[in-house]
Amino acid sequence: MKKRVLIIEDNHLAAKAIASKLKDEVFDVEVVHDGKDAIDQFDRFSYDVILLDLVLPGKSGEEVLRYIRNKSEIPVIILSAKDTDVEKAINLGLGADDYLTKPFSMLELVARVKAVLRRSGQMPPMTFSLLEIGNLKIDLNNYLVTKNGEPLSLTSKEFSILRLLTTNPNQTFSKQDIYMKIWGETYYDNDNVINVHIRRLREKIEDDPSKPEIIKTKWGFGYNLGLEVHEAESD
Repeated sequence: MKKRVLIIEDNHLAAKAIASKLKDEVFDVEVVHDGKDAIDQFDRFSYDVILLDLVLPGKSGEEVLRYIRNKSEIPVIILSAKDTDVEKAINLGLGADDYLTKPFSMLELVARVKAVLRRSGQMPPMTFSLLEIGNLKIDLNNYLVTKNGEPLSLTSKEFSILRLLTTNPNQTFSKQDIYMKIWGETYYDNDNVINVHIRRLREKIEDDPSKPEIIKTKWGFGYNLGLEVHEAESD
């Protein structure tokens, strides 16, 4: 069955463009432009994922999100024109599953929708072994990384950090997250360990390690990817 998406967006042109792209991806789509209408639509019909603008007439996006979370765990992706990490963190804390900052690409939007559906068990997980990001190719099965076709010599920890980030492209990982997932130990403010490994990894994979494009620092939060990840074709 087609997955049903509710778009709550007061900008009619933006909502129309998003709806058109999702319909091309074989989603069933409904659009509302008002917070009160959004709540009414949510109560009357069943959806698999919701795209929620924060600035709405009638009721705010935050009010709509609180209402939804009191009744359902349906995946919600925030659409926000306000580009502050603090605000994003607050909105995720209210119960959103992901966010996109306007303007965003339609390809990224579709990827985020499919990702939250996979995480909620509504779509099958991705099965891949070869990823591509920028000029890197990452062979997950054979622990190999090439840059512009040339093999890189990564340590096991460096490869594990790169794999963690590229297989979770929409997530920001704190230093504590990385240490506990890669080292498997309790984190005791081991900032220097993470800093050294990130620096060395950047020196190997970035064109300019002083201005990283692949592994980005989100100050106060951690690290995430700055480029889109794709499943690569085998050579």
